[in-house]
Amino acid sequence: MSPSPSPSPGAVSSLTLAFGGDVHFTGRTLPLLNNPQTAFGPFAEQLRAADFAMVNLESAVTGRGEPQPKTYHFRAPVSAYAAIQAAGIDLVSIANNHTLDYGQTGLLDTLDSAKSANMPVVGAGRNVVEAYEPYVTSVKGVKLGVVALSQVHELAEQWKPTSTRPGIAMAFNMELSVAAVKKARSLADLVIVYLHWGTEGSYCPNGDQKSAAKALAEAGAQIVVGTHAHMPQGDGFLGSTYVHYGLGNFLWYGPSKSTDTGLLTVTVSGSGAWKATNRVFTPGVISSTGQAKPVTGSELASAQQRLARAASCSGLSRTPS
Repeated sequence: MSPSPSPSPGAVSSLTLAFGGDVHFTGRTLPLLNNPQTAFGPFAEQLRAADFAMVNLESAVTGRGEPQPKTYHFRAPVSAYAAIQAAGIDLVSIANNHTLDYGQTGLLDTLDSAKSANMPVVGAGRNVVEAYEPYVTSVKGVKLGVVALSQVHELAEQWKPTSTRPGIAMAFNMELSVAAVKKARSLADLVIVYLHWGTEGSYCPNGDQKSAAKALAEAGAQIVVGTHAHMPQGDGFLGSTYVHYGLGNFLWYGPSKSTDTGLLTVTVSGSGAWKATNRVFTPGVISSTGQAKPVTGSELASAQQRLARAASCSGLSRTPS
């Protein structure tokens, strides 16, 4: 493994990172775009307070294209980017099972509109090289490298990128996924992998999640987080790598497997060897507006019990080793 570069002179010794789950603007969440400044609700304060914040944009940003042969189709207008930026979100993953809901036309529109809006995206591209390319940025003098991948089987073969076809980065191709993480590791001080994975409606990670997390951690990822199960899953450590298997829905259009959600805040520290030194998952609920809101009182106690259940089947250690 190539060593990560040293932080720039004057770089801080710690950063706060915030991660939310699945986001889209359709159904009850579409009207939220009438006021982009408030679209994300109360958790936006924590997102804006973080040094770096990220969510999964589970939608094509397009008004064109043909619906693909699948059950659910999500798309959003370009004003979605304004809402995302107003919430203090620095990067969105588009490696998921909805970015191509309206075909290659929809994906290309999503990429083009993101560029026009100056909204960084990761996890898809016009070809296989672009799709697996890490996103690298400097935050307070610390270089972050982010890789985004999908591990959802639906239409995976048709949606994978090739040398001549746009698509999303698939974790099923572990050779390319590991290579992306290693490249990010050679360019950045801290490597984050954001995945779309897991069994819908399950608190527990499946075998694909566990094997991917292990391989990506061994390749050099210091943080691995994910979404797709529509409910929070457990977190912990694989060696020194922090893993959160499932963040849940975060801005959601209607009924789902669970209304449980939350915002993950991770503190990372280091100078040469960066790692997660503290994490807090603030439990929330998907409200009637589709926005995530923190819970208190008896609702908080119940949510914490369900989170403990998820942690018990994660197979992860509570502390790093």
